[in-house]
Amino acid sequence: MTNPYGDVELTPRDIRALAHPTRLAILARLQQHGPSTATALAPEVGATPSVTSWHLRHLAEHGLVRDAQVPSDGRQRWWEAVGRGFRFTPSEDETGRDAAVLLSRVVFDQARDLPDRWAAQAEPLLEDDWRASAGLSNTRIVVTSEELAAVEAAIEQVLAPYVLRKSEPDVVPGARSVRMLRYVLPEAATDEGEPA
Repeated sequence: MTNPYGDVELTPRDIRALAHPTRLAILARLQQHGPSTATALAPEVGATPSVTSWHLRHLAEHGLVRDAQVPSDGRQRWWEAVGRGFRFTPSEDETGRDAAVLLSRVVFDQARDLPDRWAAQAEPLLEDDWRASAGLSNTRIVVTSEELAAVEAAIEQVLAPYVLRKSEPDVVPGARSVRMLRYVLPEAATDEGEPA
């Protein structure tokens, strides 16, 4: 699959480093809100400034964050995300597969309450035109693994122009940030090879 978003491509070692709830939360905050300091990030990610700083340095070792070029008085270090997102492909070896499973579980855990929070906090405030396009889609399809990869690639190509401008929502009048959760959950095959 191609990488139309310009996401950071994670190695198995990077995957394991990111598979920590605090590191993942730090990276998500930087990707969504832009450059910040360990002190400002700490209350947002539930850690002390010194622990947040340690996690930032660890993320930097893996190429996920870097020093931000922002005006500063020199007393605090500013950080920014390297990419708008990240992606990883489960590797063929057991270590790589284990790392990918671990990171997937942390990502799932952090996304679990997003729909409930959105329904409670954002949906009541939406204008009618935004509310009409919002909500849940739960679609079951029957495909081969190759067809599923093609569907995912096509979806990414459609979304790419909007993902690439997400750091600048003011470019288009009336544009705002929209989170799209897309779970791709293939069913396991039974002994006969048919979907369970």
